Amino acid sequence: MNSQLLRLMIPLLKIIFASKHGLTALLVAGLVGAGFYAFERTQRESHSYAGLPQEKAFTLNTFTHIFRNEGYMVGYSEWRENPLWVTYHLKPILKKKKLKRPSRFKEDYRSLRRVNHNDYLNSGYDRGHMAPNYAISNIYGREGQLDTFLMTNITPQRPNLNQKLWQRLEDVEANKFALWFKDLWVITGPIFDDKVTTLKSGVEIPDAFYKIYIVPPRKKGDAPKVLSFIIPQTVRGNESLTKYVSSIDKIEELTGFDFLSKLDDPLENKVEASTSTAGWRLKEVANLPSRY
Repeated sequence: MNSQLLRLMIPLLKIIFASKHGLTALLVAGLVGAGFYAFERTQRESHSYAGLPQEKAFTLNTFTHIFRNEGYMVGYSEWRENPLWVTYHLKPILKKKKLKRPSRFKEDYRSLRRVNHNDYLNSGYDRGHMAPNYAISNIYGREGQLDTFLMTNITPQRPNLNQKLWQRLEDVEANKFALWFKDLWVITGPIFDDKVTTLKSGVEIPDAFYKIYIVPPRKKGDAPKVLSFIIPQTVRGNESLTKYVSSIDKIEELTGFDFLSKLDDPLENKVEASTSTAGWRLKEVANLPSRY
Protein backbone atom coordinates (compact mmCIF):
# COMPACT_ATOMS: atom_id res chain seq x y z
CA MET A 1 0.00 0.00 0.00
CA ASN A 2 1.20 3.56 -0.73
CA SER A 3 3.03 4.88 2.36
CA GLN A 4 1.36 8.31 2.17
CA LEU A 5 -2.08 6.71 2.12
CA LEU A 6 -1.14 4.46 5.03
CA ARG A 7 -0.12 7.46 7.12
CA LEU A 8 -3.49 9.05 6.43
CA MET A 9 -5.38 5.90 7.32
CA ILE A 10 -3.67 5.06 10.62
CA PRO A 11 -5.47 7.74 12.72
CA LEU A 12 -8.82 6.66 11.28
CA LEU A 13 -8.10 3.01 11.97
CA LYS A 14 -7.23 3.87 15.58
CA ILE A 15 -10.64 5.51 15.95
CA ILE A 16 -12.35 2.39 14.64
CA PHE A 17 -10.58 0.07 17.03
CA ALA A 18 -10.97 2.40 20.03
CA SER A 19 -14.64 3.21 19.47
CA LYS A 20 -17.30 1.63 21.70
CA HIS A 21 -20.03 2.58 19.30
CA GLY A 22 -20.56 0.23 16.39
CA LEU A 23 -22.33 2.84 14.24
CA THR A 24 -19.49 5.30 14.64
CA ALA A 25 -16.98 2.61 13.78
CA LEU A 26 -19.02 1.63 10.72
CA LEU A 27 -19.25 5.21 9.50
CA VAL A 28 -15.54 5.78 9.97
CA ALA A 29 -14.79 2.52 8.20
CA GLY A 30 -16.98 3.68 5.31
CA LEU A 31 -15.09 6.97 5.12
CA VAL A 32 -11.78 5.11 5.11
CA GLY A 33 -13.02 2.85 2.32
CA ALA A 34 -14.35 5.76 0.25
CA GLY A 35 -11.11 7.68 0.74
CA PHE A 36 -9.04 4.70 -0.33
CA TYR A 37 -11.24 4.12 -3.39
CA ALA A 38 -11.01 7.77 -4.47
CA PHE A 39 -7.25 7.81 -3.96
CA GLU A 40 -6.80 4.55 -5.88
CA ARG A 41 -8.92 5.78 -8.81
CA THR A 42 -6.81 8.93 -9.04
CA GLN A 43 -3.60 6.92 -8.96
CA ARG A 44 -4.85 4.52 -11.62
CA GLU A 45 -5.68 7.30 -14.03
CA SER A 46 -2.23 8.84 -13.58
CA HIS A 47 -0.66 5.49 -14.49
CA SER A 48 -2.25 5.31 -17.93
CA TYR A 49 -2.55 7.34 -21.12
CA ALA A 50 -6.11 8.27 -22.21
CA GLY A 51 -7.67 5.86 -19.72
CA LEU A 52 -7.11 2.26 -18.68
CA PRO A 53 -8.24 -0.46 -21.11
CA GLN A 54 -11.97 -1.12 -20.79
CA GLU A 55 -13.94 -4.29 -21.47
CA LYS A 56 -16.21 -3.81 -24.48
CA ALA A 57 -18.68 -6.24 -22.88
CA PHE A 58 -18.60 -8.17 -19.63
CA THR A 59 -17.37 -11.74 -20.12
CA LEU A 60 -15.35 -14.15 -18.01
CA ASN A 61 -12.66 -13.98 -20.69
CA THR A 62 -12.15 -10.23 -20.27
CA PHE A 63 -12.99 -9.63 -16.60
CA THR A 64 -9.92 -8.38 -14.73
CA HIS A 65 -8.63 -7.50 -11.30
CA ILE A 66 -6.65 -4.26 -11.57
CA PHE A 67 -3.39 -4.16 -9.63
CA ARG A 68 -1.18 -1.09 -9.29
CA ASN A 69 2.53 -1.82 -9.00
CA GLU A 70 5.72 0.22 -8.93
CA GLY A 71 6.08 1.43 -12.49
CA TYR A 72 3.14 -0.32 -14.13
CA MET A 73 -0.54 -1.29 -13.95
CA VAL A 74 -1.97 -4.72 -14.75
CA GLY A 75 -5.43 -6.03 -15.56
CA TYR A 76 -5.26 -9.64 -14.39
CA SER A 77 -7.63 -12.48 -15.33
CA GLU A 78 -8.25 -15.05 -12.61
CA TRP A 79 -10.19 -17.06 -15.22
CA ARG A 80 -7.32 -17.28 -17.70
CA GLU A 81 -4.57 -16.92 -15.09
CA ASN A 82 -2.90 -14.32 -17.30
CA PRO A 83 -2.43 -10.56 -17.31
CA LEU A 84 -4.76 -9.42 -20.10
CA TRP A 85 -3.21 -5.96 -20.29
CA VAL A 86 -0.29 -4.14 -18.77
CA THR A 87 0.42 -0.45 -19.14
CA TYR A 88 3.58 1.48 -18.26
CA HIS A 89 5.35 4.76 -18.96
CA LEU A 90 8.93 4.94 -20.25
CA LYS A 91 11.43 7.77 -20.39
CA PRO A 92 15.06 7.73 -21.58
CA ILE A 93 17.44 5.44 -19.68
CA LEU A 94 20.49 7.66 -19.38
CA LYS A 95 22.44 5.57 -16.87
CA LYS A 96 21.85 1.83 -16.59
CA LYS A 97 21.37 0.34 -13.13
CA LYS A 98 23.16 -2.87 -12.18
CA LEU A 99 20.42 -4.72 -10.32
CA LYS A 100 20.64 -8.45 -9.69
CA ARG A 101 17.85 -10.36 -11.39
CA PRO A 102 15.70 -12.38 -8.93
CA SER A 103 16.22 -16.14 -9.26
CA ARG A 104 12.51 -16.97 -8.89
CA PHE A 105 9.16 -15.48 -9.73
CA LYS A 106 6.76 -14.65 -6.90
CA GLU A 107 3.08 -15.43 -6.49
CA ASP A 108 0.92 -12.34 -6.01
CA TYR A 109 -0.94 -12.38 -2.68
CA ARG A 110 -3.61 -10.08 -4.18
CA SER A 111 -4.77 -12.66 -6.74
CA LEU A 112 -7.24 -15.46 -6.01
CA ARG A 113 -5.56 -18.18 -8.06
CA ARG A 114 -2.01 -17.55 -6.74
CA VAL A 115 -0.15 -18.83 -9.80
CA ASN A 116 3.42 -19.60 -8.73
CA HIS A 117 6.88 -20.17 -10.19
CA ASN A 118 6.48 -23.95 -10.31
CA ASP A 119 3.28 -23.80 -12.39
CA TYR A 120 5.48 -23.32 -15.48
CA LEU A 121 8.08 -26.02 -14.73
CA ASN A 122 8.79 -28.45 -17.60
CA SER A 123 5.98 -26.90 -19.66
CA GLY A 124 8.08 -25.93 -22.67
CA TYR A 125 7.06 -22.29 -22.16
CA ASP A 126 9.01 -19.41 -20.70
CA ARG A 127 7.65 -17.12 -18.01
CA GLY A 128 7.13 -14.12 -20.25
CA HIS A 129 7.19 -10.65 -18.68
CA MET A 130 4.58 -8.19 -19.87
CA ALA A 131 6.00 -5.22 -17.94
CA PRO A 132 9.68 -5.74 -18.84
CA ASN A 133 12.32 -6.28 -16.17
CA TYR A 134 15.00 -4.25 -17.99
CA ALA A 135 13.07 -1.04 -18.63
CA ILE A 136 11.10 -0.99 -15.39
CA SER A 137 14.13 -1.73 -13.20
CA ASN A 138 16.22 0.99 -14.86
CA ILE A 139 13.51 3.63 -14.60
CA TYR A 140 11.70 2.67 -11.38
CA GLY A 141 14.48 0.96 -9.40
CA ARG A 142 14.65 -2.20 -7.33
CA GLU A 143 11.02 -2.09 -6.17
CA GLY A 144 9.86 -1.82 -9.76
CA GLN A 145 12.10 -4.71 -10.79
CA LEU A 146 10.76 -6.98 -8.05
CA ASP A 147 7.19 -6.13 -9.03
CA THR A 148 7.86 -7.29 -12.61
CA PHE A 149 8.61 -10.75 -11.18
CA LEU A 150 5.11 -11.09 -9.73
CA MET A 151 3.29 -13.94 -11.48
CA THR A 152 0.38 -11.60 -12.26
CA ASN A 153 2.77 -9.97 -14.76
CA ILE A 154 3.70 -13.28 -16.39
CA THR A 155 2.25 -15.24 -19.31
CA PRO A 156 3.38 -18.37 -21.21
CA GLN A 157 5.66 -17.53 -24.14
CA ARG A 158 7.53 -19.90 -26.40
CA PRO A 159 11.32 -19.57 -26.08
CA ASN A 160 11.87 -18.31 -29.64
CA LEU A 161 9.41 -15.52 -28.97
CA ASN A 162 10.40 -14.61 -25.41
CA GLN A 163 14.16 -14.86 -25.80
CA LYS A 164 14.45 -13.52 -29.33
CA LEU A 165 11.79 -11.42 -31.06
CA TRP A 166 10.01 -10.20 -27.89
CA GLN A 167 13.36 -9.40 -26.29
CA ARG A 168 14.36 -7.46 -29.40
CA LEU A 169 11.15 -5.44 -29.27
CA GLU A 170 11.63 -4.68 -25.56
CA ASP A 171 15.18 -3.49 -26.28
CA VAL A 172 13.93 -1.23 -29.09
CA GLU A 173 11.23 0.36 -26.91
CA ALA A 174 13.63 0.99 -24.00
CA ASN A 175 16.82 1.97 -25.84
CA LYS A 176 15.46 3.54 -29.04
CA PHE A 177 11.83 4.67 -28.84
CA ALA A 178 12.05 6.04 -25.28
CA LEU A 179 15.31 7.81 -26.10
CA TRP A 180 14.05 9.29 -29.36
CA PHE A 181 10.63 10.41 -28.15
CA LYS A 182 11.40 11.12 -24.44
CA ASP A 183 7.81 10.30 -23.45
CA LEU A 184 6.50 6.83 -24.33
CA TRP A 185 3.46 4.92 -23.10
CA VAL A 186 3.13 1.18 -23.67
CA ILE A 187 0.13 -1.15 -23.48
CA THR A 188 0.79 -4.86 -23.95
CA GLY A 189 -0.78 -8.25 -23.35
CA PRO A 190 -1.78 -11.64 -24.75
CA ILE A 191 -4.28 -12.61 -27.44
CA PHE A 192 -6.30 -15.83 -27.27
CA ASP A 193 -8.29 -17.62 -29.96
CA ASP A 194 -11.41 -19.72 -29.35
CA LYS A 195 -9.49 -22.98 -28.89
CA VAL A 196 -8.43 -23.11 -25.24
CA THR A 197 -5.08 -24.74 -24.45
CA THR A 198 -3.45 -24.68 -21.04
CA LEU A 199 -0.34 -25.67 -19.17
CA LYS A 200 -0.77 -28.72 -16.93
CA SER A 201 -1.21 -26.26 -14.05
CA GLY A 202 -4.26 -24.74 -15.74
CA VAL A 203 -2.65 -21.48 -16.95
CA GLU A 204 -4.12 -20.64 -20.37
CA ILE A 205 -1.65 -20.39 -23.25
CA PRO A 206 -1.98 -17.32 -25.51
CA ASP A 207 -1.83 -17.61 -29.29
CA ALA A 208 -0.25 -14.21 -29.86
CA PHE A 209 0.71 -10.95 -28.12
CA TYR A 210 0.15 -7.27 -28.79
CA LYS A 211 2.13 -4.10 -28.15
CA ILE A 212 0.76 -0.58 -28.46
CA TYR A 213 3.18 2.36 -28.35
CA ILE A 214 1.90 5.89 -27.78
CA VAL A 215 3.77 9.20 -27.93
CA PRO A 216 1.59 12.01 -26.52
CA PRO A 217 1.17 15.09 -28.75
CA ARG A 218 2.96 18.31 -27.93
CA LYS A 219 -0.16 20.38 -28.58
CA LYS A 220 -3.51 19.78 -26.90
CA GLY A 221 -6.03 18.49 -29.40
CA ASP A 222 -3.43 16.96 -31.74
CA ALA A 223 -3.34 13.23 -32.33
CA PRO A 224 -0.86 11.08 -30.42
CA LYS A 225 1.66 9.13 -32.47
CA VAL A 226 0.91 5.38 -32.27
CA LEU A 227 2.54 2.16 -33.41
CA SER A 228 1.06 -1.30 -32.81
CA PHE A 229 2.13 -4.91 -33.25
CA ILE A 230 0.50 -8.35 -33.14
CA ILE A 231 3.12 -11.10 -32.77
CA PRO A 232 2.22 -14.82 -32.86
CA GLN A 233 3.70 -17.48 -30.59
CA THR A 234 5.05 -19.33 -33.63
CA VAL A 235 7.83 -16.90 -34.64
CA ARG A 236 11.35 -18.19 -35.26
CA GLY A 237 12.69 -15.06 -33.60
CA ASN A 238 14.74 -13.49 -36.40
CA GLU A 239 11.85 -12.00 -38.39
CA SER A 240 11.66 -8.29 -39.17
CA LEU A 241 9.48 -6.32 -36.76
CA THR A 242 7.88 -4.65 -39.80
CA LYS A 243 6.13 -7.95 -40.54
CA TYR A 244 3.91 -7.65 -37.45
CA VAL A 245 2.71 -4.05 -37.61
CA SER A 246 -1.03 -3.87 -36.95
CA SER A 247 -3.72 -1.39 -35.93
CA ILE A 248 -5.24 -0.77 -32.51
CA ASP A 249 -8.63 -1.52 -34.08
CA LYS A 250 -7.44 -5.04 -34.90
CA ILE A 251 -6.08 -5.55 -31.38
CA GLU A 252 -9.40 -4.39 -29.92
CA GLU A 253 -11.26 -6.85 -32.16
CA LEU A 254 -9.08 -9.77 -31.00
CA THR A 255 -8.92 -8.90 -27.28
CA GLY A 256 -12.36 -7.47 -26.50
CA PHE A 257 -10.84 -4.34 -24.93
CA ASP A 258 -11.28 -0.66 -25.75
CA PHE A 259 -8.03 1.31 -25.64
CA LEU A 260 -7.53 5.09 -25.48
CA SER A 261 -11.18 5.49 -24.54
CA LYS A 262 -10.73 9.02 -23.14
CA LEU A 263 -9.65 10.49 -26.45
CA ASP A 264 -12.31 12.42 -28.35
CA ASP A 265 -14.09 9.96 -30.65
CA PRO A 266 -12.89 11.41 -34.00
CA LEU A 267 -9.29 11.42 -32.74
CA GLU A 268 -9.60 7.93 -31.26
CA ASN A 269 -11.07 6.54 -34.48
CA LYS A 270 -8.27 8.06 -36.53
CA VAL A 271 -5.32 6.81 -34.48
CA GLU A 272 -6.81 3.37 -33.82
CA ALA A 273 -7.28 2.69 -37.53
CA SER A 274 -3.71 3.63 -38.40
CA THR A 275 -1.01 1.16 -39.45
CA SER A 276 1.43 3.90 -40.41
CA THR A 277 5.02 3.64 -39.20
CA ALA A 278 5.90 7.20 -40.26
CA GLY A 279 8.20 8.93 -37.78
CA TRP A 280 9.05 5.77 -35.83
CA ARG A 281 12.28 4.97 -37.74
CA LEU A 282 11.17 1.35 -37.61
CA LYS A 283 13.34 0.19 -40.53
CA GLU A 284 16.44 1.23 -38.56
CA VAL A 285 15.63 -1.16 -35.72
CA ALA A 286 13.40 -3.84 -37.26
CA ASN A 287 16.21 -6.36 -37.79
CA LEU A 288 18.50 -5.76 -34.82
CA PRO A 289 19.80 -9.05 -33.37
CA SER A 290 18.59 -10.48 -30.07
CA ARG A 291 20.90 -10.91 -27.08
CA TYR A 292 20.39 -14.68 -27.10
